[in-house]
Amino acid sequence: MVSNLKVEMDMDRTVGMLYAMVDENYHRLKKIVAGMSQEEVDFKGPSKKYNSTAQLLRHLAFVDLNWVYRIKEEEMPLNLMEKYGPMLDENNQLPLIKGISLDVLLKDYDKVINMMKNACYQLTDKQLNQVVEYGNGKKATIQWGIWHIADHNRYHQAHINQLRKWYAEA
Repeated sequence: MVSNLKVEMDMDRTVGMLYAMVDENYHRLKKIVAGMSQEEVDFKGPSKKYNSTAQLLRHLAFVDLNWVYRIKEEEMPLNLMEKYGPMLDENNQLPLIKGISLDVLLKDYDKVINMMKNACYQLTDKQLNQVVEYGNGKKATIQWGIWHIADHNRYHQAHINQLRKWYAEA
C-alpha cells in the first residue's frame, strides 16, 4: 500500500492539498480511537489529571469549527457555540466531557469536518493569503489556519495515544 494524500479535484490546488492534510489526519484520529469503551473515552489518565479523549475530541471539533467560521467570515451560530463550546471552562481548562459516547463525539466532529470541506470548496488559492483574527487578537492567514487544523489534530493524537497506553496498563 502506498501512502498518499487524497486531494479533492474540485478544489483549487493549494486549498485541496491543505484540506487533504486535514482529512488524512482526521481519518487517522478515527482509527486511533476506534473501539474505545465509554470508560476509556472518559479516562483522564493516572491520578485523573489529564484531559480525556472525550475532552480532546470535543476540543478539536470546537477549534476546527471556529476556523470554519473564520474562513466563511461569519459569526458562529449560538446553537453551535453551545453544542461544541466553550473553548475553556471557568478554570481555564478544557471543559469536562463525560458520558458522551464515542459515536456521538465522532458524528459531531464529522459534521465539522464536512463543514470544513464545504468551506474549502468555496475557497480559492488566492483567498488563502487573507488574514483573519483568532484567539486573543492574534492574526493568521487562512492558509495557516487550515494547516493548523491538521497540525493541531496530530498534536492531540499523541495525547490520545498516551491515554490509550495508560488505560491499557491500568
